[in-house]
Amino acid sequence: MFILRKAYSFLIDTVQTLLLAASVFLVIYIFLFRPFQVSGLSMFPTFHNGDYILTNLITLKLGDVKRGDVVVFIAPPDHEKDFIKRIIGLPGDTIYLKNGSVYLNNQKLDESRYLNPNVKTYGEGFLKDGETITVPPDEYFVMGDNRPYSSDSRDWGFVKKSELIGESFFVYWPPSRIRIVKNP
Repeated sequence: MFILRKAYSFLIDTVQTLLLAASVFLVIYIFLFRPFQVSGLSMFPTFHNGDYILTNLITLKLGDVKRGDVVVFIAPPDHEKDFIKRIIGLPGDTIYLKNGSVYLNNQKLDESRYLNPNVKTYGEGFLKDGETITVPPDEYFVMGDNRPYSSDSRDWGFVKKSELIGESFFVYWPPSRIRIVKNP
């Protein structure tokens, strides 16, 4: 009889612990941080194919994103997927592509902190070389760091603020690339 009580008590304690752990995980996953896996080379060398990153869901609720932030959002061409890109243009900004360079508000954008100087940025279907666009209110212009291999705002246009999921801030896998992702 004593052994049955001990086993029952142990079972109840284990179930309570598991339920508490699952509840804490769900709260963190739904409201605070969410893991994502990078798929593809559009953000290389900042992120490699297969990297696992944590994305902060709170920052977008408490404030606006800044130019240079790396964000995860619902992919405009396929709402079943999520994309990861860098914020280039904020609401009201004008963007112009010329001779492989990005011009933001009539000044050449310095991207040397996250782009190799040999990387050229050319227009695509939505924003062609030599055209100027203005980012509408509550929308953003995003681009991948690996410009020749990135499907981004140059292709399919702006990202609505409501489609932003969160700001990526930490690479946690593989261990050789663990680091905090900073806005340059």
